[in-house]
Amino acid sequence: MGAEQVAERFAELYGAPPQGVWAAPGRVNLIGEHTDYNDGFVMPFALPHKTIAAVSRRDDGILRLHSADIEGGVAELRLDALAPQSDDSWTAYPAGVVWALREAGHGITGADVHLASTVPTGAGLSSSAALEVVIALALTDLYDLGLQRWKLARLCQRAENVYVGAPTGIMDQTASACCEDGHALFLDTRDLSQRQIPFDLAAEGLRLLVVDTQVKHAHSGGEYGKRRAGCEKGAALLGVDALRDVPYAGLDEALARLGDEEEIVRLVRHVVTENHRVERVVDLLESGDPRAIGPVLTEGHASLRDDFRISCPELDLVVDTALAAGALGARMTGGGFGGSAIVLTEAAEVDTRTKAIEEAFAKAGFTAPRIFEAVPSAGARRLL
Repeated sequence: MGAEQVAERFAELYGAPPQGVWAAPGRVNLIGEHTDYNDGFVMPFALPHKTIAAVSRRDDGILRLHSADIEGGVAELRLDALAPQSDDSWTAYPAGVVWALREAGHGITGADVHLASTVPTGAGLSSSAALEVVIALALTDLYDLGLQRWKLARLCQRAENVYVGAPTGIMDQTASACCEDGHALFLDTRDLSQRQIPFDLAAEGLRLLVVDTQVKHAHSGGEYGKRRAGCEKGAALLGVDALRDVPYAGLDEALARLGDEEEIVRLVRHVVTENHRVERVVDLLESGDPRAIGPVLTEGHASLRDDFRISCPELDLVVDTALAAGALGARMTGGGFGGSAIVLTEAAEVDTRTKAIEEAFAKAGFTAPRIFEAVPSAGARRLL
């Protein structure tokens, strides 16, 4: 799938060529899970898998949407009828972006859109953020809005939080909008300050595998929201604005203050230690020691499994099998309750690790996983 093919299909659907074609990628989070809505640190990088949108302006208050990946014809929506949580289909994501832009005072008067994507859905790789960001970037260009990338990401987050009703943080949209080729993005989600950290594993003889367990998850489900509410309760009990403000060195004291709030203790412990893990990974990569991040990734999985309790048997099997086969580190990535895991391995051992995981899934009677190499890639951009 390329930009030209998407443009050709647009012309077939709408009777004229698009005014442009844009792309926005999915992402893998190297480390920093469930820290973004706690004002913490995250470290994602963009994937080569992307959502492509061919788009033209309209001036009649109509939004027309079509996806090559979803059965059905062109969906037609009126801009003046867009309302939060009024749509439970895939169209809520692009429509939510239009709604958020208009609510922010930008004069969007309509658009024709055709979409095609290679980002796996439900795999924890931010397919929804890629969809939101590509729409936002296209409309920013077509309407000459001049939005900075961080602001574009904020509007996309608002679309997902308010219009779609999924309580996600800012990481996914920022990663899709701002990542650079060959780098991981060290993002402070409180002030949105960013540092691009060189992340060229191939040059070090390493590979990072993504293992899509094929177990689907939905962020708008209740369990994700419960974790976020629990973190907010923990911050309130500790008298801080967000769990980001609990220092790693003072964690034991903070947990003692929570007393018998066992569930809150677990959530707080994960977030505070996970922020510290992000800082450790940044230090290791900047010091030129990428192999040493492996154990830190594995620590992160244990915390997500035991404290945050968002893993599942398939994710645990990936991690356990990869480590037993000699991987340098492994952990689940994304929102949890399914989705994907990442495995850090020597390049020469990719086939061995892949075979071990596939055989373990077959033995357990699980659906065969999808395994591919994660290559740090460019963020959202115009193609044509």
